Amino acid sequence: MISKEKLDRINFLARKSKETGLSTQEKEEQKSLRQEYLSAFRDNFRKQLDCIEVVDDNKNQKN
Repeated sequence: MISKEKLDRINFLARKSKETGLSTQEKEEQKSLRQEYLSAFRDNFRKQLDCIEVVDDNKNQKN
């Protein structure tokens, strides 16, 4: 997953964006950090989905 420092930086840039706005360089940094975060999130989510096993109990029941 993404480091705590990077998450803190993402949150800082989001707050600053709402309060005073961001410079062009900060906007690029924010975009890059968000892409990195989303990539890590998607990878982790895929790993979780790969571990899910579907069990169908209905075929063992009589009607």
